[in-house]
Amino acid sequence: MNMDLAGAEALVKGVIEKVRVGLPDHIEVLFGVPFPYLHLVSKLIKEANLPNVKLAAQNCHFEDNGAYTGEVSADMLKDLGVEYVILGHSERREYFKETDSIILKKMKKALSKGLKVILCVGEKLDQRDNDGHFLFVKNQLQHSLFMLTNSAVKDVVVAYEPIWAIGTGKTATPFEANEMQYYIRDIIGGHFDQKAANDMSILYGGSMKPANAKELVSQINVDGGLIGGASLKAADFSELVQILHNNEIA
Repeated sequence: MNMDLAGAEALVKGVIEKVRVGLPDHIEVLFGVPFPYLHLVSKLIKEANLPNVKLAAQNCHFEDNGAYTGEVSADMLKDLGVEYVILGHSERREYFKETDSIILKKMKKALSKGLKVILCVGEKLDQRDNDGHFLFVKNQLQHSLFMLTNSAVKDVVVAYEPIWAIGTGKTATPFEANEMQYYIRDIIGGHFDQKAANDMSILYGGSMKPANAKELVSQINVDGGLIGGASLKAADFSELVQILHNNEIA
């Protein structure tokens, strides 16, 4: 919940200008925009005409329409040119009491409307300290991702966001990030099949910034980042995109 309209426009234009040249089409740059600015950013993305720059929303409702004051439907998002929606973010789970069952309903609705889903999972510090982090993340996946069909899962990206590393300045070590993301890929392969696991993008989301991104994205199971604070400055976010590109071609 950041930026005003002018700031949002300047940020998006700044990033687009910096990533315009030399970025391969299969590396996607997503803007996860607050609802009031989706229309503006959708227009800016269309004007840029870059196939790898996409629009994402931060949430959506699980019903098509009705008396749900303050909510936004998947159809509304599609109408604005949104291609991805972030669901299950730790802040939605904690502050708005979204359960795995609610997140599953949202996922099914979004996928049925042709949106791709970025599903967030991750543990709190006490769960990691007590060696419960793997089981906790597994349970989150079992009650959301694993309830989807094999055909639907291809349109899901998983973002591992250790809650203890969000906005705290702490970051999972490259080993910790890769270890958990290997585990996520492994159990996805066990539930669905290895192709589904190999094809899925698994992102790291937990205070990734230019200073630590190179080590993180160099890990074999870290396919990209779900960026928080570092996305609010065009120079920082563009540098992260470039680090991902450089790591891939190195």
